[in-house]
Amino acid sequence: MTSSEIRSSFLEFFEKRGHRVVPSAPVIPHGDPTLLFTNAGMNQFKDVFLGQGERPYTRAVDTQKCIRVSGKHNDLEEVGYDTYHHTFFEMLGNWSFGDYFKEEAIAWSWELLTEVWKLPANRLHATVFRTDDEAYDIWRKYLPEGQIHRFDEKDNFWEMGETGPCGPCSEIHFDNTPNLSGATLVNKGVPEVIEIWNNVFIQYNRLADGSLEDLPSKHVDTGMGFERITAVMQNKTSNYDTDVFQPIINLTEELSGRKYQTSLTNPDGIAMRVIADHVRTLCFAIADGAIPGNEGRGYVLRRILRRAARYAKNLGLHEAVLYKHVAVVVKTMGGVFPELIEHQQLIERVIRAEEDSFLATLERGLARFEQLTGEVISGDVAFELYDTFGFPLDLTQLLAKERGMSVDDARFDVCLAEQRARSRAARKSNNVSVEANNISVLSHFDGYNNTSTISEILYLSENEIVLAETPFYVEMGGQVSDTGVITIAGMEYAVEGMRKAGQAIVHVLDSSPDASIGDSVVAKVDVARRREINREHSATHLLHEALREVLGTHVQQSGSLVAPNHLRFDFSHFEKISDSEIDAIENIVNEKIFQSIDVRTEELSIDVARTIPKVKMFFGDKYSDMVRVVFIDEKFSVELCGGTHVRNTSEIGLFKIISESSIASGVRRIEAIAGRNIDGYIKQLGARIIQGESELEAMTDRLRGLEKQIAASQTTELKSAIPEMIKNATKYEDYLLASARMSVPSLDQLKELGDDLRLQLKSGGIGVLAAVIEDKAQLVCVVTDDLVSKYPAGKIVGALAKLMGGGGGGKPHLATAGGKDVSKLDQVLASINDVISEIS
Repeated sequence: MTSSEIRSSFLEFFEKRGHRVVPSAPVIPHGDPTLLFTNAGMNQFKDVFLGQGERPYTRAVDTQKCIRVSGKHNDLEEVGYDTYHHTFFEMLGNWSFGDYFKEEAIAWSWELLTEVWKLPANRLHATVFRTDDEAYDIWRKYLPEGQIHRFDEKDNFWEMGETGPCGPCSEIHFDNTPNLSGATLVNKGVPEVIEIWNNVFIQYNRLADGSLEDLPSKHVDTGMGFERITAVMQNKTSNYDTDVFQPIINLTEELSGRKYQTSLTNPDGIAMRVIADHVRTLCFAIADGAIPGNEGRGYVLRRILRRAARYAKNLGLHEAVLYKHVAVVVKTMGGVFPELIEHQQLIERVIRAEEDSFLATLERGLARFEQLTGEVISGDVAFELYDTFGFPLDLTQLLAKERGMSVDDARFDVCLAEQRARSRAARKSNNVSVEANNISVLSHFDGYNNTSTISEILYLSENEIVLAETPFYVEMGGQVSDTGVITIAGMEYAVEGMRKAGQAIVHVLDSSPDASIGDSVVAKVDVARRREINREHSATHLLHEALREVLGTHVQQSGSLVAPNHLRFDFSHFEKISDSEIDAIENIVNEKIFQSIDVRTEELSIDVARTIPKVKMFFGDKYSDMVRVVFIDEKFSVELCGGTHVRNTSEIGLFKIISESSIASGVRRIEAIAGRNIDGYIKQLGARIIQGESELEAMTDRLRGLEKQIAASQTTELKSAIPEMIKNATKYEDYLLASARMSVPSLDQLKELGDDLRLQLKSGGIGVLAAVIEDKAQLVCVVTDDLVSKYPAGKIVGALAKLMGGGGGGKPHLATAGGKDVSKLDQVLASINDVISEIS
């Protein structure tokens, strides 16, 4: 069977037994900020097991995309060096939510493996938890006791966390030893006897004291490694030898000109396996919205890509090649996962950009590594490789391992922590707010619906006060603090700054008030300023979604500033945004503004918020139990946000992007304005245009002056050659003929030279000067006064002009002519005497 047939067979088997075929969840768990990547089939059903959600079915079957590269599920270091570990893999699974349990699950596992797929029963081993007699007895119906094994919690008991749902599991292993001697190798982590399927029986709830209680409903959660079962079904000893990986490896062979080696110690074989695995991970992660970066899952992807790029270099590939493998992954897997087809161009562009960026420093980094000696690479040097050349620590560890060296990881961690501390200190030094005091009072913000509040003083220290209730927003989530006034006993004090101190909102006044704790005050926000902030903040939400629509769902917010006069939005993206993309983004935002959409906010539990379609939640963000959700058309922008906003998008007025730039590798910045700020921007542009026109006029005048100076200089130089021209003139019966081809930029300059030639000829002379000016042949003819009646210049130049398809004329002593055929110019000069003879 092909891998595609195996996958389809699994899904169809359980669909016929009442299971709903459900799609894979994305490998980026957008609704679960506790996870970097989806790493197991159960992730999308976690809410069901926790009793926080339900599904319209009790039986399900799927193939789940999984990435394991962090935490306890980290297979990165083994990839390439063995036959069965991967950073990306598919997990085939069937599920029961309070429906069937052990009897059916084990029976169907056996039926599929032995009756449908015809695997030999004598090569199958089952494991059960040491006290799970129920599962053991079920297995005795199918296997002899010598092929049923009991193990403890480490291998055969599954738990979601320290508390919560848990239960025993029963694994199925395949014995690939030639003499069926694998009984002693079960759970030993060797490729000869490998786990292919795990049935988890979720029947207990772990309490805080460590004890177990029965769950009211029992569940089944199974997982079968797709790549592993494919190797078994195709009679291969390595997953990489199956049709899942071979098309990718074949392309690497073609690009490198080297042959794939199955040996686990062959460098070329290791490199090709790493590339095949890592490219799949990158394709699926980027298709689901991730992008390489400097933080979180973005940095994990960057590490994977750079690791693969280094192995490609080991194959003699010194240019970007990883992106060339994307088409193969799309061809082999796009039918099952159409998101690969949809995002193929994006995936290729992202990988190509990252490769080019890293390859620019890889050679220099490797040259620095070559300089290292000794058995241990110091943490400071490892940090230098990381900070200067972009080498992730695991890449340095890999290089060191190949040289029989080690890395001082602990010292590297210290260096990294010190750098982060310096960055925090630098940010802090730019923060004008004073250090937070230990203020124990609790104040309440009621500024979402009010901009003026009567309140009382809870805390007072010099020019800082805390009120029981305040309409003043304190800087958070990128939105700047409010300003305004607080009136105490008839005296107004300007609020110049805001800060948080524990649960207190501190107002920093322009002077120390004559007041006491308990005094009543009136707190009033600068309403006009707040409205501008609201416009910019709501425009930021529209911009965020427009960026995702135009550039792709990989766009994630990296930082923002919402001020009354502009907004700034930092986001993950891998290349400069084109002018056409800028236009498309602006058009989407302004269209939403013109649609006059109501902006709605709701306070919801975090669990409910996670279930909202399109809601933006980000890995690493800490959310409280209750969150504020801002809706701008439920089908367009839904975002968790504690800031203030307009009531309707029409209040924004208009939106304009004023700049786009790069601020770090893989991070772009857009600066924009909205509302009344655009009027000021237009006036500034107008002033710049007027100033530019004035500057252009002045520059034009300067250029004209320079042109005149250059022309005068050239004329002077050419005039100095006239005596030599006269000296070389040809003497005829009654006149001297001086002629030459000149290099001048204008006809005026040619005429000026003609005048000078006439003056120097004095008497008895005729002169003809020729030049090509602006792609046109030009002539000037001069005649001394004593000859003008017999040889008028106009007649001479007119006859010459006809020879080059033109015409001309002028006064008897000086005339000009022009013609289109510049190729005849030399012929014209050679014909002057003949023309003069005909005139006489």
